[in-house]
Amino acid sequence: MDFPPNQGLDQEEVTEQVETAIEENDVVLFMKGTALMPQCGYSRKALGLLSQHRDDVETVDVLESLPEYRQALSAHSGWETIPQTYVDGEFVGGSDILEELHERGELAETVGAQ
Repeated sequence: MDFPPNQGLDQEEVTEQVETAIEENDVVLFMKGTALMPQCGYSRKALGLLSQHRDDVETVDVLESLPEYRQALSAHSGWETIPQTYVDGEFVGGSDILEELHERGELAETVGAQ
């Protein structure tokens, strides 16, 4: 299930959405676009890697309020780039980190695959 796109949300609203998504989902991917229509190659790659191990990845489309999402996510992770993946409330990384974990055979364990 995707969070609805934000239509002009202010910084406080976006920060609250980020915190809620991270707290309430085992795996959440903040990405450009939606699960059905990723809008960048990095987001598509991250979603594809996660989907190999979990079928319950929550996605959040950051495009409607991109500057606000960058700020809110940077406060959590220290990274400004998107996509960003969180597992059990902890920042894991973007598509490059997910790919490294996958190549080392550690991604399933990292995302808590059953």
